[in-house]
Amino acid sequence: MMETEANKASVSNPNAKQIMEKVICFLLLFACETIVKRTLCLVLIAGGVPNERITELTGVCDRSIRTYKKEVEAENIENLLKISVKGRKGKLDDYKTDIIEEINKNNYHSKQQIVDMVFEKFGIKTSITGVGRLLKKTGSDV
Repeated sequence: MMETEANKASVSNPNAKQIMEKVICFLLLFACETIVKRTLCLVLIAGGVPNERITELTGVCDRSIRTYKKEVEAENIENLLKISVKGRKGKLDDYKTDIIEEINKNNYHSKQQIVDMVFEKFGIKTSITGVGRLLKKTGSDV
C-alpha cells in the first residue's frame, strides 16, 4: 500500500505520540481503555498508518492490530466495539431463589446465620461477604 504525502507527514509527526496520549486521556472520560484504544486503532488503520506506528502511538500489540485489520476487511467492525464481560459464576447463583425464600420464611438476624443456613441446607460454603452480595443483588435486607 502506497502512502500519500499527507500520510507520511502525519505518521512522522514528532508530536503524534503526545497528541495521542492526550486524546486517549480525554476519551477515557467516556469509555473504557480497551474501547478507546480499539477505536483509535481503527481510525489509524483506516488512515493507512503502518502497524508499527499504530503500536507506538496506542500501545496496542502488533498481533491485536493484525486481528483488527482482519475484522475490518471482513466488515465486522461492530464486533470490535463490543466488550464481553466475563467472570466466574457465583456459588449461590443456582440457589438464589431458594435461599431468599428460606430467608423470608424464617427469622434470620445476621448474615452469619444465613451463611450457616446455606451450609446446612444446601451444602455450600460461602462467606459473609458472599451472602451480602447476594442480598444486595436481590434487594433483600437482614
